[in-house]
Amino acid sequence: MKMHEIKEIAKSHHIKPHNLSKTVLIQDIQRVEGNFDCYGTASNGECDQAGCMWREDCIGGAQPN
Repeated sequence: MKMHEIKEIAKSHHIKPHNLSKTVLIQDIQRVEGNFDCYGTASNGECDQAGCMWREDCIGGAQPN
């Protein structure tokens, strides 16, 4: 998902996206939505959050521990 789309989602949740990184912004959105704020933390490409809208982008960008 492109950053401008993420910022629009953030704004819809009353989150000010100013200078936040993509990872922090998505984690803030996850918290506000009542989900785990785990974006970018999947190790070895493993994630048990099958219904997460960020899953594909997250697993592709996660850094191994």
